[in-house]
Amino acid sequence: DGWETRRRRGASADHPWPTDDDHDWALVRLGAPGVIRGIVVDTAHFRGNYPQAVSVEGTSVPGSPSPAELLGDDVKWTTLVPRTPVGGHAANGFAVSVEQRFTHLRVNQHPDGGIARLRVHGEVVPDPAWLTALGTFDVVALENGGRAEDASDRFYSPASNTIQPGRSRKMDDGWETRRRRDRGNDWISYRLTAQALIRALEIDTAYLKGNSAGWASVSVRDGEGGAWTQILPRTRLQPDTDHRFVLPAPAVATHARVDIYPDGGISRLRLFGSLTETGAAELTARHQELGG
Repeated sequence: DGWETRRRRGASADHPWPTDDDHDWALVRLGAPGVIRGIVVDTAHFRGNYPQAVSVEGTSVPGSPSPAELLGDDVKWTTLVPRTPVGGHAANGFAVSVEQRFTHLRVNQHPDGGIARLRVHGEVVPDPAWLTALGTFDVVALENGGRAEDASDRFYSPASNTIQPGRSRKMDDGWETRRRRDRGNDWISYRLTAQALIRALEIDTAYLKGNSAGWASVSVRDGEGGAWTQILPRTRLQPDTDHRFVLPAPAVATHARVDIYPDGGISRLRLFGSLTETGAAELTARHQELGG
């Protein structure tokens, strides 16, 4: 259920072992460009056929380059994980400290073997020119640089599921909390792509039929120390339904929070708006700083 390569052989029976330069590799396009903080090379179930060592390189190439273009002499690759021995049937984790925006990886097995899963953790850094050209977009979406910062409950699923691309395809593809036995409520807080002007929002409870949240409210704030302002009052939610709301007035924000009452789940939160001049300038500066 992973990627396993054929066994490399040397030139002859007298020299059956591959040379140090012989190795297998794979090119990977990241789901979204960004700064990489950690990489996991998981060799689960590869017990006698895992690679002796792995290395990982990264590059940033605009557009949609072909494999041949990525392997061209003009493409600069940066080492993120140097050649390092790994264990079999194990999640081999590596911290990455390169402060740069990447779009593609080259994963190397030395000399051959198998990798079950590759996990790349980091922060999405979107192209500000693209978002500005779009005008209105989902300013909390993971693919646009939004992120879930904190949540009251992660018992069944991560809060970041609520800002994944597309609609939820099954119950555990959203966010569901354990059952509350007190008088509190559950919530998620988010950081937006950058300072934005929000005009509309969606709360989707797709596939949550007997365990969707009963009610929800949405609040925003501008800046780390700003006060929370409610833009959607506590509103009744229906199971397995996409709820859409147009705000009576646009709201300027850098952060958002959804509260559900008393518990349950939502599958997606969408906040539609556009970057302010300040937000666009900050995003452009970050993009340039990271080599975008």
